[in-house]
Amino acid sequence: MDHVAIMRKSWKLTNKILTGEKKIESRWYQNKYPPWDRIQAGETVYFKDSGEAITIKAEVDKVLQIADLTPDKVKEILEKHGKDDGIEDTTAYYEMFKDKKYCILIFLKNQQPIKPFKVDKKGYGTMAAWLCIDDIKKILPK
Repeated sequence: MDHVAIMRKSWKLTNKILTGEKKIESRWYQNKYPPWDRIQAGETVYFKDSGEAITIKAEVDKVLQIADLTPDKVKEILEKHGKDDGIEDTTAYYEMFKDKKYCILIFLKNQQPIKPFKVDKKGYGTMAAWLCIDDIKKILPK
């Protein structure tokens, strides 16, 4: 399976994937949203900043899914994995994530820049921040 991770441009995390500062992609949820239970080691994640083309791909090394979060568990996850997630100021992220119930940590390897290309998100919802697709070619613009 292929995945498209849409990143918040203002957080400036995509470049950290290429430099190796960001070895983990985390997603924090109130409810179980993709890629929960839909991603596994060996699959490919394509990264793009919102409103931009896909410019990076990486292989999934391993996945950790953590449910029933509490503020203390959130703090523990950020302290343990925040640096590898590209987060410098865990305090600000703690405030955003402390009330979330689910966290998925996607460990990345073989990150590389790729020739930029756009995708068609039609059918996934305008607010979708993660797409799970059988084959990336299925969402290339016609």
